[in-house]
Amino acid sequence: MDELIQLVKETKSIALDSKSAHNVSVKGLADFVTKVDTAIQEFMRSRLKDMYPDIQFMSEEKDNNDIDHTGKVWILDPIDGTTNLIHDFKMSAVSLGLVDNGVPVMGIVYNPFTDELFSARRGEGAYLNGAPIHVTSASNLSESLVIVGTSPYRKDLADVNFDIIKRLYIASEDIRRGGSAALDLCYLACGRAEGFFERNLKPWDYAAGVAILREAGGCVTDFAGNEPSYRVPSDILASNGIIHEEMKKIINE
Repeated sequence: MDELIQLVKETKSIALDSKSAHNVSVKGLADFVTKVDTAIQEFMRSRLKDMYPDIQFMSEEKDNNDIDHTGKVWILDPIDGTTNLIHDFKMSAVSLGLVDNGVPVMGIVYNPFTDELFSARRGEGAYLNGAPIHVTSASNLSESLVIVGTSPYRKDLADVNFDIIKRLYIASEDIRRGGSAALDLCYLACGRAEGFFERNLKPWDYAAGVAILREAGGCVTDFAGNEPSYRVPSDILASNGIIHEEMKKIINE
């Protein structure tokens, strides 16, 4: 684990390259890739192949059709929060998860702008820069801070999404929008918020965060309460575990 943490931290110099961050290509509606994304992906792919040649590699900026999901798979988001990166919002992260036959067993999420590194291995707890972290004990939405996602790639869902956001806002203490699902999940894990939801997230957005949040005592499902998929996009609902059913009821009204 220490070796993997050090590897992820070595991406800092790439992530902080402002010139590469502003070398942008458009993939789709509100969907961008920068030279930072591609450089970190290639760096991590090469190093992980050398370290663990038998583990498959899945990442946002590559064709993943050849992945056998019954085995072990690295799931990388080289930069989660690319729009934030482009705007120098400093809320972006390198997210590396390990999924074994559909089960997240390890996660590392690193924000190079703040030097905060979240990590977890199944059965061994969750950590922020080496110190143990845990979700809060908030018992209802009225005393909870909820992080929301706006599904920017699916603006056709704006009406239904913002209707849910409004209902959660009314029921909760307040809402926030961070722009990096990986960091949002980690913020729940370390007690900075109690709930999170976003539609149509990709596996690399949440694979590492799921491992970290669960080891911190939290809960992650899809909107129906099932295990998220690590093959295709999922609608993600996450919480400290205590307010999960209350959030699920509001989301599915």
